[in-house]
Amino acid sequence: MLYLGPIPLRGYAFCIIIGVFVAVWLGNKRWIARGGRAGTVADIAVWAVPFGLVGGRLYHVITDYELYFSEGRDWVDAFKIWEGGLGIWGAIALGALGAWIGCRRRGIPMPAYADAVAPGIALAQAIGRWGNWFNQELYGKPTDLPWALEITSTADGRVPGTYHPTFLYESLWCIGVALLVIWADRRFRLGHGRAFALYVAAYCAGRAWIEYMRVDDAHHILGVRLNVWTAILVFLLAVTYLVLSSKKRPGREAVVEPGVEAAGGEADGDDESAGESVGEGKDDESKADEANDEAGSAKKT
Repeated sequence: MLYLGPIPLRGYAFCIIIGVFVAVWLGNKRWIARGGRAGTVADIAVWAVPFGLVGGRLYHVITDYELYFSEGRDWVDAFKIWEGGLGIWGAIALGALGAWIGCRRRGIPMPAYADAVAPGIALAQAIGRWGNWFNQELYGKPTDLPWALEITSTADGRVPGTYHPTFLYESLWCIGVALLVIWADRRFRLGHGRAFALYVAAYCAGRAWIEYMRVDDAHHILGVRLNVWTAILVFLLAVTYLVLSSKKRPGREAVVEPGVEAAGGEADGDDESAGESVGEGKDDESKADEANDEAGSAKKT
């Protein structure tokens, strides 16, 4: 644990804070590149981040209620978010609600905002996962691989030993997801929420197999961990949105923020501007020719 003066700064909370700053920083750069104003991403994040933290905690407490409300447990611990326990599904769901409120207040299309912040969210997850290392939690099956995680704590039923660092696997996967979204967005000019949908689908694909490796207690449905089912369901929803949205509204938004034109303009707009410039050039040439003819006639007279 680190201390900022008299204030204790736990590793888990520190990782979350750094992740939020990285997400806002990258989201701001991408928003400006799309034609938005600097600072808009941070303004909306003021709504999205608190909602996301509450949503993430609620999902964790609801799905692991026995950790807080069973016999011998203290329900007050459910509020100790700094000790770990955030469900990404709840964080994204309620965080999206907060972002929607912020976007609505600014008159900004929510899908455009989601596309701008998508890779930043993935990087925030990659950084936030290292909080699990500080708390010695969310590891996988025993292993003697060189990168195995050594568990020394015996709290909450932990057995000291070396295990698969599933938090590390997920962190690396999230970095890959961020790079994938950035590349695909540049290559295919994703818009109308498709960059965010790609992030969701790619993350769920990795979360499913990483979740399957974990050995911590979890609720099961038909012998499969609840979070695996959640990842499969959300993956299918994201892919469906990608396909349907691509057919219905191809391309990217022309304007992402009221009063600000899209950076660089749309292709059609550029062509039209170019056409107008060429037309104006021809008009100028015609006027010049007419002036020369008139001058010539005046000399002959």
